[in-house]
Amino acid sequence: MLRLASKRFVGLLQASRDVTSRPAQVLPGRLYHERVIEHYDKPRNVGSFDKSDPGVGTGLVGAPACGDVMKLQIKVDEETGKIVDARFKTFGCGSAIASSSVATEWVKGKQLEEVVTIKNTEIAKYLSLPPVKLHCSMLAEDAIKAAVKDYEAKRTKSNDGATAATAEKATKA
Repeated sequence: MLRLASKRFVGLLQASRDVTSRPAQVLPGRLYHERVIEHYDKPRNVGSFDKSDPGVGTGLVGAPACGDVMKLQIKVDEETGKIVDARFKTFGCGSAIASSSVATEWVKGKQLEEVVTIKNTEIAKYLSLPPVKLHCSMLAEDAIKAAVKDYEAKRTKSNDGATAATAEKATKA
């Protein structure tokens, strides 16, 4: 079996060296689903927001095993609690970039409580990721949760600061 495969491979190499003597041979089709290719070639929502903005939550996650690093940011309307925009920057493979792009599309227009229910399995199923690339969809899920957690921590901190300022004014009066 291995010998046959190697002969085919060598045959392809020889065909590429001597173009005039043989017709071009077709190589096997791509291994990724067309949605992965689409989101990799034309990623949606690439960029970043000002992380010091109180209406922005930032999630930065990475997978040391493969070297993928993903930063996902959400911009939240503080009155409604809806995510009005999302951005990402990802260093990694095509599956990681596609997972980030899909995640930003899926969180827009949803409530914070709703986006934390997005599971990596849903992203992986939508992109038809092979098992070896499931960690990419896991990073996207983790990035969403980290961004929501960061936003809520900022909101709590600003509310605590406002409460402390109000209490301080009341004691001075």
